[in-house]
Amino acid sequence: MGEAMMLNRRHFLVGGGVFALGLAAAGRLPSLFAADVGTGAAPVDEKFAITHTDAQWRRQLTSAQYLILRKQGTETPYSSPLNDEHRRGVFACAGCHLPVFSSAAKFDSHTGWPSFWQPLENAVATRRDTSFGVVRDEVHCRRCGGHLGHVFADGPPPTGLRYCMNGQAMLFTADNA
Repeated sequence: MGEAMMLNRRHFLVGGGVFALGLAAAGRLPSLFAADVGTGAAPVDEKFAITHTDAQWRRQLTSAQYLILRKQGTETPYSSPLNDEHRRGVFACAGCHLPVFSSAAKFDSHTGWPSFWQPLENAVATRRDTSFGVVRDEVHCRRCGGHLGHVFADGPPPTGLRYCMNGQAMLFTADNA
């Protein structure tokens, strides 16, 4: 590699690092990986059938589940065993155990998170997420409001959707058949 190429790469890496430090100092660094705290709990004007105090959620959930379900965090890609779960069964919300996805709709999106082309009927709801200057559709459990992940319009047929979910936000129960 030539000296000019190394200089450009060095400038890019240093500049990116300085930019990230600036965002972190301003409190604007995105929660892209690990169970980082995201944008906060569900808006107070939404009503859910299952509600708990913050202290009750903390006692009921693991720390990773709490940060994802209640604080809109995101797990590290490829860290969830559910990404490699290929048995027949049902994926349920880890907060309230509502079945949310069938293994029949699961596919490998090569993103590092369990992905589905459709949820179970009346299982999830969505809301616009504009955190960190990015417009996305957040997917949450319709019963407890727990953050599950996001839905994107780049999935396979028949829906063309990719429900990109956090494995820590779900529990899996295999069919006995």
